[in-house]
Amino acid sequence: MAEAALNTAPNVELELTDGFHLVIDALKLNGVNTIYGVPGIPITDFGRMAQAAGIRVLSFRHEQNAGYAAAIAGYLTKKPGVCLTVSAPGFLNGLTALAHATTNCFPMILISGSSEREIVDLQQGDYEEMDQLAIAKPLCKAAFRVLHAESIGIALDRAIRAAVSGRPGGVYLDMPANLFGQVISAERGRRSLVKVIDGAPAQIPAPDAVKRALDVLQGAKRPLIILGKGAAYAQADEAICALIQKSGAPFLPMSMAKGLLPDTHPQCAGAARSTVLRDSDVVMLIGARLNWLLSHGKGKAWGETPKKFIQIDIEPKEMDSNVEITAPVVGDIGSAVAALLEGMGGNWPVPPADWINGVNAKRDENIAKMAPRLMNNNSPMDYHAALGVLRTIVKERPEAILVNEGANTLDLARGVIDMYRPRKRLDVGTWGVMGIGMGYAIGAAVETGKPVLAVEGDSAFGFSGMEIETICRYKLPVCIVVFNNDGIYRGTDVNKAGSDPATTVFVKGARYDRMIEAFGGVGVNAVSPDELRRAVNAAMDSGRPTLINAVIDPAAGSESGRIGNLNPQSKLRKS
Repeated sequence: MAEAALNTAPNVELELTDGFHLVIDALKLNGVNTIYGVPGIPITDFGRMAQAAGIRVLSFRHEQNAGYAAAIAGYLTKKPGVCLTVSAPGFLNGLTALAHATTNCFPMILISGSSEREIVDLQQGDYEEMDQLAIAKPLCKAAFRVLHAESIGIALDRAIRAAVSGRPGGVYLDMPANLFGQVISAERGRRSLVKVIDGAPAQIPAPDAVKRALDVLQGAKRPLIILGKGAAYAQADEAICALIQKSGAPFLPMSMAKGLLPDTHPQCAGAARSTVLRDSDVVMLIGARLNWLLSHGKGKAWGETPKKFIQIDIEPKEMDSNVEITAPVVGDIGSAVAALLEGMGGNWPVPPADWINGVNAKRDENIAKMAPRLMNNNSPMDYHAALGVLRTIVKERPEAILVNEGANTLDLARGVIDMYRPRKRLDVGTWGVMGIGMGYAIGAAVETGKPVLAVEGDSAFGFSGMEIETICRYKLPVCIVVFNNDGIYRGTDVNKAGSDPATTVFVKGARYDRMIEAFGGVGVNAVSPDELRRAVNAAMDSGRPTLINAVIDPAAGSESGRIGNLNPQSKLRKS
């Protein structure tokens, strides 16, 4: 009877899964619905499978640009953007973006295929052999290698936690080619997956630290609040606005913090930057670091007035990095600002009238001086005339996202174009990296669904210009304006030692607009502010991929924009 029962039992096949599907399942379980990358061995099939499973997979022309898209996705969403690359050269291309994400505190995960460990460790010459984990470690917040399919779930969990917790940053996940093909039972696979719970827990500041900060702020005669991109990343917009308004202090937004409060807010001191840095006596930093962008908190830019600094940051090691911080407040920005607001109570003394009136007078004076330069209709355009047009367009379209990079194009736009909403201005960040433009534009369009205006110097555009094909392929609502002055800084340099062009000079009269036409986008050549205005408005209204070649006077630029003092050769020439 027993033998007969065995013979008649149904043939039950064990359900199986593999590394490909476990990575996909782990990503989906943790809410990752978009991947940026470049296909190739050994991850081409993974991209196809992820797409079939409902994950949006955007294929780029270069891994670095895919990485920049993932990095800015992390900044905009507070969830790690994911970049997928092939091994060795593809990994190295993505590594610049990973290091950029870590430096700027953007959560990002770089997943790269790699060669088999046993061959790499014996240096036997595998295809694209490289010890990628060892190379990545110094350049990111954390790095992990996954050798077994059953470890995929916990590895992704650790990567997400590392990317978003504390001070956010980039994480590298190394996945050797044979991992993807490993087969285990589907049940074991399901049990191995992990959903991240409370990946970035609140870090509440100590009550004593909050009281100390409020005591210092209350004793100020000339207070100043500086907002960094960390304040924008925190998405504690209402609390930060309430704190600034209650304090009555002038505030200075760093470039990617512009729009937390409108740049036209009566307390905004963006147009009086030199005055408030020089003359303030108490400075509160919210999500801003005293790095080179703020002259390290010392030197001529900060004047002779003794300063007391209050700093709100989630990273304790950031305190006293350049100057003594009188009142460090360690905690996440949302919790810290909420605690400060509560401690301020119902009545908070307004700063002295002579400080507020003096800052306002300098701001209004500088704005009045600038206004005529933004109104000319010269052809070819200078930077101020072109930026004056874009300033008006951004004011009329405050929900659009502005991506900005270049030398003069970046430095002047920071001061000219006002922002009205948080996280709408995206630029080169802490390192000042050129080439972020098209990756950022794609990531911003995909993650937000908002129209994107990318304002590019012609040199900066060259780093990622081929991604206009990607923009056209995915029909993204991106309008690119290339400020074309025939070169780097200016297009008038001459090589007096030979017949080659000067090192800073490009092809005269180049027509960047015709590049996008090759891919089905709209190209426009604009030689006057009026033409630029019409072209940008038409592009933003249509939502079609558009590239506008904005012809700028080749002599209009200056070397290194406003940071020429950082160029040693520039110093020598001027001495």
